[in-house]
Amino acid sequence: MTNYNLEELLSREIIKRIFDIFNHQSKEVRLVGGCVRDALLSRKSKDLDFAANFEPKEIIEVLRRNEILYEDFAFQYGSIVTYINDLKIHVTSLREDINQIGRHTNIIYTDDWKKDSARRDFSINALYFSSEGIVFDYFNGKEDIEKKQIRYIGDIEKRIQEDYLRIFRYYRFLGLFKKSNVQNEYEEIHNKYISNSFNYLSNDVVRQEILKMFKTPYPLNCFFMDIKKNIKRAWVDIVNDHFLKAKYEIGINKCLNKIDLLIN
Repeated sequence: MTNYNLEELLSREIIKRIFDIFNHQSKEVRLVGGCVRDALLSRKSKDLDFAANFEPKEIIEVLRRNEILYEDFAFQYGSIVTYINDLKIHVTSLREDINQIGRHTNIIYTDDWKKDSARRDFSINALYFSSEGIVFDYFNGKEDIEKKQIRYIGDIEKRIQEDYLRIFRYYRFLGLFKKSNVQNEYEEIHNKYISNSFNYLSNDVVRQEILKMFKTPYPLNCFFMDIKKNIKRAWVDIVNDHFLKAKYEIGINKCLNKIDLLIN
């Protein structure tokens, strides 16, 4: 949908219902992440995520009181999944990630929105939107959207070692923009760490993240440094070699081979 905006996001019935449910209990929640980012890009997002400044047991209490279905399989990470009108919505308590290595993390809860924002990967994914229509932008994500760039929050090498999937998420989000402003130093750092990522990420996790790249508005940006010269980004060949050595045929035949079809 073109010309989608924050007002339309806020006007969605399901969004209004979630806000009303928690506001009625004097509990503050805000929309966060992809749906806010996409609204600023004039796109409607399928992902609806809320952040809550109270703990998951309190989230569950409110949902139960309002007879809303939920799942608590991610309770240990502060996240509760709700189902309203067959739509899946995440409500996640504000938290800090500690002792984070690879993909593993321990968490502590907080009521500080900026601390929660600081744990997120990129500035464009650390935007919050309140029921009053206020955007909370702690790391200049709106500016980065305007600049068409993906910028890590904090030290890039530290953030990658906390979660190696961020390398692949970075390339996925390059597909949000028709012409992304790539920070060249990122490429070098990614190439330094990408081989080590396979010690922490399963082949299937990597494949699933790559498949998401094909669904972005401009997937060529995810895979190619220079489309006209058919120069692929280094990560593509590194992953291809890894999949070959691992004999991960589904990753090659039903994922990486699709890249060449994009320009043919």
